[in-house]
Amino acid sequence: MADCDDVTNTSGDAYPLTDTMTTTVATRDGATVLTVTGEVDLATAPALENAIDAALGSEPAGLIIDLTAVTFLASAGMAALVAAHQRAGDTTAIAVVADGPATSRQLKMTSLDQVFALHTTLDAALAELRGGN
Repeated sequence: MADCDDVTNTSGDAYPLTDTMTTTVATRDGATVLTVTGEVDLATAPALENAIDAALGSEPAGLIIDLTAVTFLASAGMAALVAAHQRAGDTTAIAVVADGPATSRQLKMTSLDQVFALHTTLDAALAELRGGN
């Protein structure tokens, strides 16, 4: 297992941050895409925050956090997303991809879809960041 502090993966390989969550960072159409896989809970949320901080470190114009492969999203994970939105400020546009009951339902029920752009597909998020909505 990789050290949880070592999350600046730009090669597209997955880092096993914990036993139940991995992240992958890639660039697609000029946007940084952080793909999260597994369970985001109290134990894994700090690793997610580290991965987001690493992705924001290069001050990309857009950061897409793809949660389509997340099987469980706890309140700690949602708090990490809100914190990312706050840290990004006006420098980086944040979009979240979530589809399904494990992710999008919680984000909508807590009105977080009003805080950051929520999309059902990565292509839709990329289109919005390009200005194509």
